[in-house]
Amino acid sequence: MSIMLDDSDRRLLRHLLAEPGLPTATLAERAGLTTATCWRRLERLADSGVIQARQAVIDWHALGYEVEVSLRFTLDKTHPRAFDEFLQAAREVPEVIGFETFLGRVDVRLNVIARDLQHYQQIYRERILTLPHINDIEALMLVATIKDSAGLPL
Repeated sequence: MSIMLDDSDRRLLRHLLAEPGLPTATLAERAGLTTATCWRRLERLADSGVIQARQAVIDWHALGYEVEVSLRFTLDKTHPRAFDEFLQAAREVPEVIGFETFLGRVDVRLNVIARDLQHYQQIYRERILTLPHINDIEALMLVATIKDSAGLPL
């Protein structure tokens, strides 16, 4: 089920994405709404599942994590629980900050952070290579993030 958005909803969502921590009154002012109308729209968007959470965005570099690697895995799909067991084990690796599953040549991608290359090598050997049902791994080291936006395509 999809929800129909009007221009006010779109403005509201754009401002919310740009600054998730804005107080409702400020958000309302920027979106051109009254505070009460803004609150009702936020509630409707949350109740319908459009807004799932307001979250903090962490700058991992500011916390000393200088290395980010995207690891692409092909799993041994001859085992019926390969995906489930791999994903469960990957959830236990604290340095994994995100993962996605795919259809195609690559089955799973993990995003891993480390303080430096030595720390990454330790994580790779001790935690990544011990994950179950790995058939192949490809590593892509992040050099620069050019665009990181959750903007609306509206």
